[in-house]
Amino acid sequence: MSIGLAAATLGGLVGYALFKRIRMPGLLGMLFAGIMLGPYGLNLIHHELIAVSADLREMALIIILLRAGLEMSFKTIAQVGRTALLMSVLPASFELLGVVILAPKLLGVSTLEAAILGAVLSAVSPAVVVPSMIDLQQRKIGTDKGIPATLIAAASVDDVLVIVVFTSLLGMYLGNRPNAAACLVRIPISILSGCALGAAIGLGLVWFFRRVHIRDTVRVLIIISLAIVMVWLESLLAASVPMSGLLAVMAMGVMLLERDEALAERLGVKFEKSWIGAQILLFVLVGAQVDISVAWRAGLAGLAAIFGALAFRCVGVWVALIGSELTLRERLFCMLAYIPKATVQAAIGAVPLAVGVESGELILAVAVLSILTTAPLGATAIKLTATRLLTTDGYSEPLGECALKSSINGGHQE
Repeated sequence: MSIGLAAATLGGLVGYALFKRIRMPGLLGMLFAGIMLGPYGLNLIHHELIAVSADLREMALIIILLRAGLEMSFKTIAQVGRTALLMSVLPASFELLGVVILAPKLLGVSTLEAAILGAVLSAVSPAVVVPSMIDLQQRKIGTDKGIPATLIAAASVDDVLVIVVFTSLLGMYLGNRPNAAACLVRIPISILSGCALGAAIGLGLVWFFRRVHIRDTVRVLIIISLAIVMVWLESLLAASVPMSGLLAVMAMGVMLLERDEALAERLGVKFEKSWIGAQILLFVLVGAQVDISVAWRAGLAGLAAIFGALAFRCVGVWVALIGSELTLRERLFCMLAYIPKATVQAAIGAVPLAVGVESGELILAVAVLSILTTAPLGATAIKLTATRLLTTDGYSEPLGECALKSSINGGHQE
């Protein structure tokens, strides 16, 4: 496994450097490095590492959401709250509806199987969206109207909704008839309980850090450990109390910023540096799980279903932004930024096949194809259009980006 980790790290760094050289998002280089080095490519990243990749990817997501929380004040949340809530529900709902309409005709699946496929596809990837939006916040791009904060909050809640719907639809297919009202009630309970737990622990940490003087590095380790516990509690309490562990993680960061801004800024610097290694593992390991031969099985029909559903998603984004102050150009950016799919599809794409859904192999193929197409498309669209479609208030290159470039270029920043 140690050789696999070394291959993942070095491959990720090389992929990042090559793609930055051709002015493409570095995460794409890391994603494609994982595809090449993984068990379906050169097999340098062995199955032993893949077996624990879910835990490693979860750690990286925790660091992303902690960074996001430490950048998001109550004032920002109040500014974007309504829009973020609509963005977390409507685009995914529209995309799921689009798959239900298109997939039976294009792929020959039943309506229920199409709904399961729609639930797999309709989650946006926080691993792609959140770090990109944090970078825009640091560069003061789109911050006057809270666009990065809106997309960070929406992408974090979006996954909660989609996973609850996916679980319910899978239960229906397997003969369990879940109570629809009970399933719907679980969504707001999961969001509120997660936010409440995270805020409470954040307050406790502020109290503790003010009374116990320790190095910021030790504080980071304490925060990450508690974040892991909160994510673990989500699965432990799933049967009795629905709770979003990842939202709890972000809420903890928000509370730290709100109660001690100076501390939050120092911790933010630490987490930005931690993200350097975390992003390599995240995107390389996501890539390592992608079997391109499976994606080919979806064919042109699968591609048509994906992009047809994305059209529905864009309509959902437009509807969610009705009544907001965003201009036409800013709304177009939100549509493009809400395209990427990666982590959720990698996590649940194979579940229908594993539990015996008749079209499970096709669902997995389309899920893999959606990662290969939308992750590069969305990440590139964000990079190329942010400065063209959003207003800019100053510029400073993100620390994480600078540090990663520095590590590649022998300590000299570009």
